Amino acid sequence: MDVLSDVLTALRTGRPSAARSSSRAPWGVRFHQGLAAGCHVVLSGSCWLLSEHGEPRPLNIGDVLFTPHGDGYALADQPGSPLVDFDPAPDDTGPLDEMRIDGAGPVTELLCAYYMFDPARPHPLLADLPAMIHVPARVGQHQSLRSAVELLGDELADPRPGTGAVVPALIDMLLTYVLRAWLDEQPDGHSGWATALRDPAITTALRQIHRHPDKPWTVEDLAAAAGLSRAAFAKRFTTIIGQPPLGYLTWWRMTTAARLLRETDEPLRTIAARCGYASEYAFGKAFKRAFDTAPGQYRASQGAVLEHVS
Repeated sequence: MDVLSDVLTALRTGRPSAARSSSRAPWGVRFHQGLAAGCHVVLSGSCWLLSEHGEPRPLNIGDVLFTPHGDGYALADQPGSPLVDFDPAPDDTGPLDEMRIDGAGPVTELLCAYYMFDPARPHPLLADLPAMIHVPARVGQHQSLRSAVELLGDELADPRPGTGAVVPALIDMLLTYVLRAWLDEQPDGHSGWATALRDPAITTALRQIHRHPDKPWTVEDLAAAAGLSRAAFAKRFTTIIGQPPLGYLTWWRMTTAARLLRETDEPLRTIAARCGYASEYAFGKAFKRAFDTAPGQYRASQGAVLEHVS
């Protein structure tokens, strides 16, 4: 188990989807603000990223763009090209297969993937990410990311038996490699999750919390696992993560509980025990404090949402 995988597993909701697009200039697509994170890879040609977060930015072959927070933006062959809205049908939850925009000019091919995160519990790791992550193509760098792009692109270009199962897994892989690429390029600093995931002591403590949320952890226990004194560990953890160790423990327990309520039919007493609560009553109080609703009501509401999107 590792922290990045835990975060993505806990916060993912719904089913990710992907498509290849082939567009002839002039073309432009507007992606409105929403709940989905978007990932785009330029397979051939070039285009421009248009957003309120900066000046128009050129994207070339092999470049990867990731928009983790669902911000609005547009992609176009040129900054002045007319834009059409990306507006899939509300009940279209399967793989998007292929999109085309016909024109008379040069062709740009894109690989596009969409990923849903739980909007009620954004993990601070994701909150640390900028609105737009641009991973430019560089010879000899991010080979695993390039391999994931190639595999996903091939699967979409030539669907075969099992494609429906393979594509979501490849989207997960693509997202993981994009985040790795971004994290690897961040300078060392005094706070933030890019620093946390490179700090052996803090990573050890996070792994213990993620792996065993049911344990009655104390700051002393976590400090011992991290190999630091209690005071040094508490200060270091709070500075880097942005909240005290036991505050993050409670946050992770509630995040884990929400996932179990969404994805399983386990009894509330079992979920309470798995998340470190001695009684269903204590668990219910903590969950309502975090989500402003009782666990059973949360489960019922999420079941209705998942039924709508499945």
